[in-house]
Amino acid sequence: MTPLGLKLRTLREERGVTLKDMAAALRVSSAYLSALEHGKRGKPTWMLLQRIIAYFNVIWDEAEDLQRLAEMSDPRVVIDTAGMAPEATELANRLARDIGKLNAEDLAHLSSEITRRLR
Repeated sequence: MTPLGLKLRTLREERGVTLKDMAAALRVSSAYLSALEHGKRGKPTWMLLQRIIAYFNVIWDEAEDLQRLAEMSDPRVVIDTAGMAPEATELANRLARDIGKLNAEDLAHLSSEITRRLR
C-alpha cells in the first residue's frame, strides 16, 4: 500500500464510503481505485487527484497533504545515482534489495533520520 492509498482508504472508512461508490463518483473503475489504494497503480493524474480532493471536500492543509502523498506514492521508484558518490549507489541498491525486510518502525526511523540530516 502507498501513503496515498492508505490515506484514501482512511478517508473512505471515516466517511462510510464504499470503494464502488467512490469509484462511480470519480468516474473510474472499482478495480482501478482498489489498485491505487493497494499500490498496484502509480500515482493518479493531477486531474483525478483534484476530483478526489473535491469528492472528500477537503481544503487547504488536507488538500496539500493529499497532493504531497500522491507525489510520494509511486510504487516503482527509480534512483539514478550516476555521478554520485559510490556510497550513494551502494545505499540505493541495498534499499532496493532489502527494504521489504524492514518493519514499520525501522522504516519510520530511517525516514526521520534522512529528513533530519537533510535539514
